[in-house]
Formats: sequence, C-alpha cells, structure tokens
Amino acid sequence: MDQNWMNFPRGSKGFKAALNIFLNGYFTKNAIGGQIFCPCKKCSRRFFHSRDVVYDHLIVDGFVKGFREWVVQREASSSTSNDMSGINDQNTYDDIDGLLHDTFIKVEEGLNGDQGVPSEPNEEAIKFYKLVEEGKQELYPGCKTFSMLSFIIRLFLFQVLNGLSNTPFGDLLELLKEVFPMARLPKSYNESKNIIKDLGFDYKKIHACPNDCILYRKEYEGADVCPKCETSRWKSKNVPAKVLRHFPLKPKLQRLFMCSKTAGSMVWHDKERTKDDKIRHPAYAQSWKDFDETYPDFKIEPRNVRLALASDGFNPFRTMSVAHITWPVVLISYNLPPWFSMKPEYFMISLLISGPKSLGNDIDVYLRPLIDELKE
Repeated sequence: MDQNWMNFPRGSKGFKAALNIFLNGYFTKNAIGGQIFCPCKKCSRRFFHSRDVVYDHLIVDGFVKGFREWVVQREASSSTSNDMSGINDQNTYDDIDGLLHDTFIKVEEGLNGDQGVPSEPNEEAIKFYKLVEEGKQELYPGCKTFSMLSFIIRLFLFQVLNGLSNTPFGDLLELLKEVFPMARLPKSYNESKNIIKDLGFDYKKIHACPNDCILYRKEYEGADVCPKCETSRWKSKNVPAKVLRHFPLKPKLQRLFMCSKTAGSMVWHDKERTKDDKIRHPAYAQSWKDFDETYPDFKIEPRNVRLALASDGFNPFRTMSVAHITWPVVLISYNLPPWFSMKPEYFMISLLISGPKSLGNDIDVYLRPLIDELKE
C-alpha cells in the first residue's frame, strides 16, 4: 500500500479513508488483546490503545515523525525476506506440536537419533513425554479445537492480556469446571501453573536482605542474618523478609534460536537491515559501531546476542495507601528487527524485585544473578 496518504491533510476524506484501511490491516497483524502501540505524535508508540482511540489520536495529532518511513521499510523487508513470511499468520488452531518441538528440540533430536529411545529417559525427556501426552488429550470428549494443554496456555494468555490476578484466575477455573464438568481442567491456579512450568514459565526465588544489602546466595546461602546490617533474613518462621524472583535468561534465548519463526531474524541486524545513514534501529547508531570496533571477535558472529535492559518501579495495587513497589527488569534483544523487538511478547523479564520502597542505587545488588548468568 502506498503510504503517501499519510502526508494528506488529516481532515480530508482521502486521509480518513486510507487511515481506516491502514488500521484494519495493522490491527490484524499487530494487535494484542485488541490494542496496539499508538503511533500518534503524543503517544509516540509508548502506550497501548484500542482501534477507535488510535483513530481519534491520528486524526487529531497525526503520525509520529519517522513512522511513515518505518512502515515503508518494514513492507519492503517483509516482501524480500523469506524468514519473515508466516510470522503473523493467524491459525485456527494452536500449534502445540510446534511449541513442544521448539521447546524440546534437543530431546527430539536425541529420540530420533541412531541410538533410539534411551532405557531411562532423562529429566528433559520425561517433561517432553508428559507435555506431549497432555497435548494429545482432548479438552472434552469430541473437542477438536483445544487440547487440555492448549486451553490452559490460552487461559494464561487471557490472564496476562486482561490483567487478572491469580485469585480471579482460580475462580474462573472453578466456574469453568462447574459449567463444563466433562472438561479436563486443573482444579486450581497452582495446578495449572505446574502443568505449563515445564515449558519454561518458571522462576527461582532468591531471598534478599530487607535493607537491600545482599542476596542470600552463594557464600550467604545458609546465613540467617545479613552480615552487613545484621538484620534477620526472616520475617517470621520460614517466611523470608524479602524475595527476588529470577527468571532464567538462557532458556528464553535458546528458544529464539530454536523457534523456526524467529531463528532467521536473530541475524537481521547484520544480514537483513538496510544499511544507510538513517537511524531506524540501534544497529545504525555510532555507539553500536564503536562497540564492534572495540570487540571485533564479538562482531564476527552475528548470532551473538545484543541485549537492552530496562527497569522502572510501579505500585501494582494502583493505590498510594499501600507502601509497596515492584521493579521488573526487562531485557530486549536488539538482534531482532524493530517490528519484533518492540512487541511485548518479545520482551524477556529477567528479574522481579518487590519491596516497600524504591531501590535507587541498590538495584545493583539484585542484578547479580543476571550478571552471573551473562558471564557464563
């Protein structure tokens, strides 16, 4: 589609007609929960909005500077790159077989090798067999649309997109079991979480000093008192005063390379991008070029992962009367093209830090598990 209409007067019939056509296609390919990052000048692709709101914003404020060029380049790249085809295809059924293949590709390769199935499957193989079996189970007798596993995954997606906490999620499960007694559904939130955790949706709990001095790991793992401020590790018996949640990074990166839909795009920054003087991606920036000159061995292999780190604190309870703040630490792969890397589904949460106060410079204490993981 010719994008010159973006330069038309925003009140003209031509602009409005073309905008409707553009938004129809854009929402079909990019919407998450019926919303996209609004490309108007004020939102500048920072905030999610519905189609009607985006339409109004673009009529009033117009597109953010550079968006037209970005759309043109994206369309050109999409038409020339085979790796891009099929990324946004909408399938009627969830590809659970593909999901399991991408998650346990090494297990499958071992099972299909010359040695056959081992007499005593290892832990990964046991997880694979278990999920394959659950993926084959019909949600209810005669159901061809969902398996038990695919339905649970969709429920968790529904929870995330609609901001449901664990309690209403559990209540929803109970209601579904009551309405559809023939359906194979987990009894509780914890049971459903245990089913999908083998797909990599799991984290490690690391106890922390309530004054943000240390993490109780490595040399401090067995300590009950902080060696720096002498504050107790425990709030009450067997209840830690503060907990850091660490989401391992390696499995997430491995899946980017294992998944057939993203593996080719992990070298986009080196192989596919248009190389000119326009900055459309961090790979065009001088700091990126300086890094390549400083570390030429790293540059040689385009599959080496380049990550951005972002973090900010917020009150998840949406009320100032509760003294609590949560700091998510999010990683973004800049190997991917911007139309992937800037999508929420490609954001990788690494750490979740919760407590009664802002961290400030003490955040470096909580970054140690991530730093150690990157050094491995």
